[in-house]
Order: sequence, then structure tokens, then C-alpha cells
Amino acid sequence: MQWVRQDTPPEQLDRDLAYCRQEAWREAQWRGALFLNRTYGATTVVDPRGHAIVVPYSPFGDPFGYPYIEESRLAHFCMRVKGYDLVPARPES
Repeated sequence: MQWVRQDTPPEQLDRDLAYCRQEAWREAQWRGALFLNRTYGATTVVDPRGHAIVVPYSPFGDPFGYPYIEESRLAHFCMRVKGYDLVPARPES
């Protein structure tokens, strides 16, 4: 797969892709820092006696999921906003 946009030189594509990846990484890290629970789908609750219990795959876990998946999603969104399309790469002859 490759990103393409009409009449865009390869240098501009490289700059746009680097920018989108950097911003996506920054946003994914910032969002992840908002949530102390980093057990990816599990959450920690406290019972009435004060004991901490880890509840796997709770709906109260990290709402943004895995930061790497979120980072990839944000980078793809950024490139689409810039007018790029992700298309299958042409085989080299």
C-alpha cells in the first residue's frame, strides 16, 4: 500500500507523512497520559473492603485502546485530511 495524491512530488509526500506520523504519535501519547489505567482492556476496581481487583476486559478500561493502534489511526486520518489516498502499490517492472 502507498499514499498518493495527484501532482504531489515524492519530497512533499515524505514531509507530509513524517508530519502526520509525528503528530499522531504526540496525540496518542497525550491521550494515553490522561488515563492511569494502562492495562489495555482491563481495569482496576476497589471492593468495599479496600482491596484492589483487576477486572479483565472491562468496559471501563482504556477507552482509546492500544496506543499503537490509535497512533496508526490518527496518522491515516491526517493523511486523508491532506488529500492523500491509500492505494495498492504498483509492482515494479
